[in-house]
Amino acid sequence: MADRELIYNTLASLSSNPDLGGVQGLLDCVFGFLAERTDFFTGGNPGQAKEMVNTAYNKWEKKSSAIIAEKEKEKQKAEEKLKARLAAQKEKEEREFKTTKSSTASDLDNEPKIQELTDEQAEALQKKLDAEKSASSDDKPSTSKAAEDASKSEDGAKKDDGDEEESEEDKGKMKPNSGNGGDYENYSFTQTLEELELKIPMKVDFKLRGKDVIVDIQKKHLKVGVKGRTPIIEGELHKEVKTEECVWNIDGQSVVLTMEKVDRMNWWSQVLTTDPEINTRKVEPENSKLSDLDGETRAMVEKMMYDQRQKEMGLPTSEDQKKNEILQKFMSQHPEMDFSKAKIS
Repeated sequence: MADRELIYNTLASLSSNPDLGGVQGLLDCVFGFLAERTDFFTGGNPGQAKEMVNTAYNKWEKKSSAIIAEKEKEKQKAEEKLKARLAAQKEKEEREFKTTKSSTASDLDNEPKIQELTDEQAEALQKKLDAEKSASSDDKPSTSKAAEDASKSEDGAKKDDGDEEESEEDKGKMKPNSGNGGDYENYSFTQTLEELELKIPMKVDFKLRGKDVIVDIQKKHLKVGVKGRTPIIEGELHKEVKTEECVWNIDGQSVVLTMEKVDRMNWWSQVLTTDPEINTRKVEPENSKLSDLDGETRAMVEKMMYDQRQKEMGLPTSEDQKKNEILQKFMSQHPEMDFSKAKIS
């Protein structure tokens, strides 16, 4: 079987070589070999060689329909698998969006309600609040000011790092396209951490069909082109892919490949090792969803979002509401005190 596979691969290479004239050239080579290197035409009885050829032709003519049908079936299965994966991904994203939206709305509903004081109560509490606010300011900076300073510091550090990297290791590399991939002369690609998608225009003047195309995806090698022509893509892949999870289809006059990465933790800087590299430090991954965050981080982010909305509407923040609740409790515990002239800041 190994020898037969080797022969098949050799014949396939010959039939796709435009210099040999395709299938007709292949047949000419085969019969030339039999004539020059064997006694195929003269070693048997008259007509026996032609009979052997006819027998083999009739055998494979009958099997060809079944082979084509099997290939079409495999192609259909691959297309259905791709559609199912895309549908599942879309359903997952919609489900996560609905869950996040519902959770955020529920959390906001559970926020403490705003309690307003009368003018008399506000005036009575003013002095007490001023003293508390002054003490709090002396102890530590406000949360919003600290967060703002940290954000500015982080942005400055990122900017400095980016300038240094761009001027050294990444100098001269391509900027990623909007899909975090690259746009080359003969094709373009986009990527996520899990997979790559290649779009290769075939540049033909006829309607492109599956049987017109050669797509050979191996673990570390890729070949794509039109049968009988020089391949548009052929070479060693930047990293390994899962061949059993790779699919392709025809989109108009282009071939679209989806290849799943083996290493799902790093971005590809190129598809083939001979391609120009993109600057992966400038890749912009999708924004994280609230549902992706751990409980503590999510609570902090939601609190900041709530406080920001309250400030925009001129309403008390969660910190102000907490102080209000403490004062109300203090008033109820000390009914003997007169708060009629206190004000709330």
